Amino acid sequence: MFKDIMLGQYVPVKSPLHAINPPLKIVFTILYMTTLFMVKTYCAYAVFTVYTLLLMFISAVPVRIILKGLRPMLWILVFTAVLNVFMTPGDAVWSMSVFGFTLKITREGLSAGALMVVRLIYLLIGTSLLTLTTSPLQLTDGIETLLRPFNKIRVPSHEIAMMMTIAIRFIPTLAEETDKIMKAQTARGADFETGNIIKRAKAMVPLLVPLFISAFRRADELATAMEARCYNGGKNRTKMKESRMTVTDLKAGVIFAAGLAVILLAEFWVYF
Repeated sequence: MFKDIMLGQYVPVKSPLHAINPPLKIVFTILYMTTLFMVKTYCAYAVFTVYTLLLMFISAVPVRIILKGLRPMLWILVFTAVLNVFMTPGDAVWSMSVFGFTLKITREGLSAGALMVVRLIYLLIGTSLLTLTTSPLQLTDGIETLLRPFNKIRVPSHEIAMMMTIAIRFIPTLAEETDKIMKAQTARGADFETGNIIKRAKAMVPLLVPLFISAFRRADELATAMEARCYNGGKNRTKMKESRMTVTDLKAGVIFAAGLAVILLAEFWVYF
């Protein structure tokens, strides 16, 4: 399961989405998520679905890789759907009394549960596309560029960007390390698959110590490597390749904004 985490991984292929300026791409992702939480009608969700499929297509990232990242979140999606189905008031389509409590499924609950699951799926796809089409170095430069105006109030934009990028980049690394530790302990007789939820949770406890040791070791190795390369906190740092806005980026921005505008028009003008 842990090896299926796609957040933080980069797929080096040529596509229009890969070529977009990293700061602009980060802004696109933020607007994508903001628009997603504004969408509530079926018509707007349909337009948003087409929009997301187009983004997946132009990214040139294999669909199986994008969908693979949804597998670790399956239980959260199921839990969210069940919670909305049973907790949303409305017209009951099914009810049952259990230990004095009445459980009922409502039409509004089914609708809210389905839309919430779809929203979470699109949220995962949108954030995954950012990291799948942007290398860690480009992501660092993009975040630093967006935070650069805050340098005037003594906000360390470079250090913040570096920490955020390292954190995102280490997600798949630690997930892979966890998977290796689980396989090693399984070979020694550990059982992570059988038993109830509490028993499985207790079986995960022995994973924490070697995982923390591995994380601290990697952090120490990274710090040593940065010091060996005379890293001084980003002061007077130069770049071999400066990311600059191009005409292609402006065209991409116009197309992206037009797509979001169509989604919002479908949300506020079409009541379905």
